[in-house]
Amino acid sequence: MTTPSPPPAPAHRPLRIGELAARSGRTVHAIRWYESIGLVPGVRRDAANHRVYDERHVEWLAFMDRLRATGMSTAQMAEYAALVGRGRTGLPGQRALLARHREHVRGRLDEWRRALALLDRKLAFYDEWLRSGVRPREPLAAASRRPTATRRPSKP
Repeated sequence: MTTPSPPPAPAHRPLRIGELAARSGRTVHAIRWYESIGLVPGVRRDAANHRVYDERHVEWLAFMDRLRATGMSTAQMAEYAALVGRGRTGLPGQRALLARHREHVRGRLDEWRRALALLDRKLAFYDEWLRSGVRPREPLAAASRRPTATRRPSKP
């Protein structure tokens, strides 16, 4: 049986770092580290100098997770966070950074599709071998080679 998640806090209800850690799935230490390298913009401090977060920080950390999952470096994430911290003047830079990263992700998706197709061919090879009991012709040799700029002519 799973325990239901608590309802989301209102956007402006203050959260302490422990609450943010619980809501975001990160440790307090990780959140402090993220903040120290510039990945968590808009952190306020209260009169006792304690960090104060809100629902936007929960959403922000989820967004950072998505960027990290796409292969964005922490340096690029920090650059993006700095642009966010600039407000409206940072919007063109935010968009440009994400557009560049989107192209990177598209390239990676193409690589993953080729890798998936190769795995599918290899699995079909094993399925045929297991079904027939006879080793089929290897499907990988030609399919896994990358095209080269120049090819040597074959000897007769």
